[in-house]
Amino acid sequence: MHGFDFKEIQEKISESFRPWQRSFHFWVRATNIYTGYKVFQLRVSLVKDAKKQEEMWERQHEQAADKIYFMCSDLGGFFLKIAQLLAKPDMAPAAWVKKLVTLCDQAPATPFDAIQLVLEKELGKSIGEIFETFDEKPLGSASIAQVHRARVKGNKMNVVVKVQHPGIERLMMTDIRNLQLFALYMQRTDIKFDLHSITKEMEKQIGYEFDFKREASAMERIRCFLYENNKKSPVLVPRVLRDMVTKRVLVMEYINGIPILSIGDEMAKRGINPHGKIAEAAKHNILSSLSRAYGQMILKSGFFHADPHPGNILICKGQEVALLDYGQVKELPDKLRLGYANLVIAMADDNASGVSQSF
Repeated sequence: MHGFDFKEIQEKISESFRPWQRSFHFWVRATNIYTGYKVFQLRVSLVKDAKKQEEMWERQHEQAADKIYFMCSDLGGFFLKIAQLLAKPDMAPAAWVKKLVTLCDQAPATPFDAIQLVLEKELGKSIGEIFETFDEKPLGSASIAQVHRARVKGNKMNVVVKVQHPGIERLMMTDIRNLQLFALYMQRTDIKFDLHSITKEMEKQIGYEFDFKREASAMERIRCFLYENNKKSPVLVPRVLRDMVTKRVLVMEYINGIPILSIGDEMAKRGINPHGKIAEAAKHNILSSLSRAYGQMILKSGFFHADPHPGNILICKGQEVALLDYGQVKELPDKLRLGYANLVIAMADDNASGVSQSF
């Protein structure tokens, strides 16, 4: 008769309680942020000077940004996605954007032994049978997966191995449902638009990101389009190793580069004036590359990379730009794509009549 494996039982019990713990922590922190704003609204309503009101709002947003930052950082998972969404100037107050943009690539890493179990189960072989070398320390960790650098046996190719965090799908679905309940409450009490439908769309879109086979197909499709329609592709897209793709593991070409948010530090190291001619030319080339890539994807193909936050953009040798992470993609119907194209042309020509007739 086999004895009980108390460690395994303990881990299973801990795993089953984890969603409840996350829900508790979310509601405690979200309630604190919400009540902070409600109390502030009462205080600011007593102030008559418009300039002073504006200064008070700025301080309140800064305090709330700190709380949102630590909530997203501590909980990780789906809340890192929320941070990425809010870290856009058109989505949130400037203080939130400034604070949350630094969370783009700061998810806690999963211990290597857990990653190894997922990897070997998915590929059906040991790491030593597939890879000549495999760095146990990840290159980076995001909300759904982390990436490791490795070298494939045989062809000696340097690759990136993207492996899903164990159990992350269940946790993120719990997070999304908590956010949906919060959104329902907010739109009934404070916000006058359909916030709940936005969270439902987020649930649908993030659900796609758990399927790395889908991501690999999207990456290949965009890579093929950009490389076939240009003498030189405006951005680099990693090549997929098709025989090493499963639902939870994706192996692709390694591209060496600097994260776009680190480009200022890199210039400083090299003694380049960030406001000088060399830096301005580099920034112009980077923006031009991204604009041409997105212009072609959206207006010509209709199938495009839909998650261009800073953590997914690398600056490579010769000012080349690499676009990473194809878990979020969108496809426009031809009618909508052509309407957008006509709109862009009309705006460029300063044609008001053409703008109104674009769709």
